[in-house]
Order: sequence, then structure tokens, then C-alpha cells
Amino acid sequence: MYNKNMKRHYEELGFAKIDHHRIKRKGFPEVIYCPGKTNKQIVEIAKKINKKKHPVLMTRASVEVFKAVKKVLKKAKYYEEARIITVARGSRVKGQEKVTIVTAGTADIPVAEEAAVTAEFLGIKVERLFDVGVAGIHRLTKNLHKLEKAKVIIVVAGMEGALPSVVGGLVSAPIIAVPTSVGYGANFKGLSALLTMMNSCAPGVAVVNIDNGFGAAVMAYSILKS
Repeated sequence: MYNKNMKRHYEELGFAKIDHHRIKRKGFPEVIYCPGKTNKQIVEIAKKINKKKHPVLMTRASVEVFKAVKKVLKKAKYYEEARIITVARGSRVKGQEKVTIVTAGTADIPVAEEAAVTAEFLGIKVERLFDVGVAGIHRLTKNLHKLEKAKVIIVVAGMEGALPSVVGGLVSAPIIAVPTSVGYGANFKGLSALLTMMNSCAPGVAVVNIDNGFGAAVMAYSILKS
């Protein structure tokens, strides 16, 4: 419902309206998605969020964007594999709940790292379990004890995207499936993995968009804090 005082909660920059009130609604501040924005716009938005003493998270950021941000915000840190820039405000206290992030293959790691870095930014403990796909299922079953300890599991897979169904049939934790664009032509840039995951017969599997590690981490955070 519209409230006449709601305008107080965002800052008008002309090219952007910064939602400073989001941290009260969601538990974390507005996140900057870098593609499509100029370096100048990204830096200006980051400065405004930082000025409010909120931590800053920038996704899909290039090295060039990081260099521009670093000139202004000296505490900026770049996670190259995840393509994420963070500007921390003190040390974030990690909760006791843990998310395990699983990949089918090594090529899926960049998307998994986007999820991992985002989750850690949100104060979640993360355990990584990489390259345990269905082509060598013994690699997964040997690590089943790690999956059984997780409160939420994020499963990242390309190709045919079968791994979330397998994991979903073995554990009780909710599964957040992330299809990746990894695969040959008939993978259709992740569409085959997306459709497989959406048609999973394993109960408790939810699916985010292709290559959306960030969205998976935010969903995990939402589950854990509810």
C-alpha cells in the first residue's frame, strides 16, 4: 500500500532511486547489478549506500568496474571468480545455520562462487562441495554426510541438470537448484538444465533462473531467517 512517507526511504539520483529502506524489509541493503550501468553510475550508487553505513554488494562486476570502485571506496574487495565486489562495514557475524553449495562440474564453479560469496556476505556459513556430478555418482555418495548436515543445499549444474533431483532424493533439506549455461549445443545455454530441474520428481526442489547464483543465495538466506 502506498504511503506518502515512503519517498523518504529512497534517494533520488536521476538515473537511479536507491532503496535505503530495503535493509529493514529484507535484512540486507540494495544490491548493485553492474551490467548495463556505467562505471560512474555504479560508483555513485555504491558511494550513497556506503554513506548510509550499509555494506555494499555489487554483482557481475568486471575488473574494470572494481578498479573504478576501489579508487573511491578503499575497502572494496573483488572476488574474481564470483565477479562480485563487496565493501564490508566491520565484521559480519556468521549465524549457526549452514548452506552447502554443490556443483556438478568444475565449469559450474563461477556460478557457485557467486552464490557462496553472496551467502557469506549475508552472514551464512558456507561449505563448498564441487565436481560431484552424476557422471561419477560415487563422488557424491562419498560426501553424503556433508549434505546431511546442511540446513539448505544449493545445487549448481549445467548439461542436463540432473544433480538436484539426485540430491533431493537423498536428503531432507530444501534444495535450491541453479541451472547453468554450461553445456554443448542442445543445452541451449542452460535451458535444458532449467527444464530438467523444474520437472524434478524429487520433493523439496525449487529452481532459480539460469546462472543465478545470487538469487539462490538470497533464497537460502530467506529460508534460514524465517
